Amino acid sequence: MTLNMGKVMTNRANIKVSLFGILPLIFSFHAFADEPVDADAAIKLARSQNCLRCHAVSKRKEGPSYADVAKRYKEDKDAEIIIFQEITQSPRMRMSDGHKEAHRAIQNASKEQIMNLVHWILAQ
Repeated sequence: MTLNMGKVMTNRANIKVSLFGILPLIFSFHAFADEPVDADAAIKLARSQNCLRCHAVSKRKEGPSYADVAKRYKEDKDAEIIIFQEITQSPRMRMSDGHKEAHRAIQNASKEQIMNLVHWILAQ
């Protein structure tokens, strides 16, 4: 990540958030890194948030498969942060037909539930 005028910008995702908003997340991600993934809870959350309308585990739909997301971020040390931001902050995403639309943010879920989903995605 690079600092830019009080902003943190990830190179790959081009997501901007305030430095003070992201610092607590950066330090708290390490607490989740060693937690086992609860696949059932992750799938339940993804289903309840309609994530599976556009994503599937192993095949591309309107959005990329979770296996493709995991492959894309396999060597990226910022993968957790990028995916967390993408699913909680509604950035504009390019769809399979080329148009852009806001990625629907996860609603009414705890940080722990969302991080479990992030780790489940990265484990595909």
